[in-house]
Amino acid sequence: MSAPDPDTPPVGEEIHLPPPTVVPALTAIGITFVLVGLTTYIVLTVLGGVLTVLCLLAWLKTARAEIDELPLD
Repeated sequence: MSAPDPDTPPVGEEIHLPPPTVVPALTAIGITFVLVGLTTYIVLTVLGGVLTVLCLLAWLKTARAEIDELPLD
């Protein structure tokens, strides 16, 4: 028998998974708008940039809140 994998949490320890969200998909859409807008309309570039920045800020805010909820061990 081999030794247990060192990355495996001990029995009974909870594995943290982030909640489902649409923010990564919206970020990808914003980046797509920026790239398409660079070759077509400047307005599309600006809207995509604003959407991307807002999504990144929301994503970071959520990640910081999740990290604060984790136990300190």
